[in-house]
Amino acid sequence: MTVSLEQLRRCHVAVDLGAARTRVYVKGLGLVVDEPSAAAVNTRTGSLIAVGELAEQMTGRTPDYIRVARPVTGGTVIDIEMAQRMLRQLLGERLRRQLRRKPRLRAAACTPHDSDPLAQRATVETLVGLGARRVELVDTLISAAVGCGLPVEQPTATMIMVCGAATTQIAVLSLGSIVTAVRVPIGGDAIDHAVIQHLRQRHELMLPSQSVRPLQLALSRAGLAARGPSVTEIHGRDVATGLARTVRVDTTSIREAIHAPLTSVLDGLGKVLRECPPDLVADLTECGIMMVGGSALLPGLDQMLRQATGVPVHIAERPDVCSVLGLGAMLDGKIEPLVLDPIAC
Repeated sequence: MTVSLEQLRRCHVAVDLGAARTRVYVKGLGLVVDEPSAAAVNTRTGSLIAVGELAEQMTGRTPDYIRVARPVTGGTVIDIEMAQRMLRQLLGERLRRQLRRKPRLRAAACTPHDSDPLAQRATVETLVGLGARRVELVDTLISAAVGCGLPVEQPTATMIMVCGAATTQIAVLSLGSIVTAVRVPIGGDAIDHAVIQHLRQRHELMLPSQSVRPLQLALSRAGLAARGPSVTEIHGRDVATGLARTVRVDTTSIREAIHAPLTSVLDGLGKVLRECPPDLVADLTECGIMMVGGSALLPGLDQMLRQATGVPVHIAERPDVCSVLGLGAMLDGKIEPLVLDPIAC
């Protein structure tokens, strides 16, 4: 952790700017914002039309003069001005007025593991533009581990996998620090894209963008496992004619398409385990791997990882909000560090 717990206790608000959703935790109030990271803009006037859930519903359904912008990609702010406008609307006038009363507003934010200085600076400038006098940055792996209740401050190994929309981050933690970690550029969006490409190439069918994730969940009651219905009906648009068409798709082929992008995730998991000290790997055989993030809810993914690694795999109780809840716990002073006093000679 690059920032001390004492500094985090002085913060008033915690922000998790994710590629899929934006979450804000206010000290004393709890989680106040949990909305999609999307904003609809009128390109003719430059005015903001909608943010959050409503803007998400507009994706792919707007006229030419309305653009749905996504100012955050892979946990990195790529459009600072749009991110600030989106956050202002998500917070609302009443909450913004309450935060402005703080004499020196401090904020904490999650940043992806091993993010470059430019990405960190973009996050800081986004929150400074909203009135924060000081911004503390915390590694997403640390905050997510705290949020799901892992004993990160103890001298035992804990392994966490943050399954985001654009990236997957894997790490082994001990004594409040990251022992070894890797960030894989594969997330829920890559799985969505694999399903879309499979249907386009094999069945010449274009699938509406907002129906990809429900399709994954409906493939089988066992998700990525081989059990469940063998055939699924899918409604979409014919590539050649442009007309509506319904096809019956073999769910086994869809599962194989989903497995392809997950190969990189398994390689990253193996790399972390190989670079981890043997004593910590022995601890992992008992405590296992904790999965957090929205993509961790993909049915059967935990079974796949369990079979590939041979260690227990668990999904957090609220995997999608673990990162911001972990930051909130640090702000509220619920985490006590392990104090290691020097030995007197």
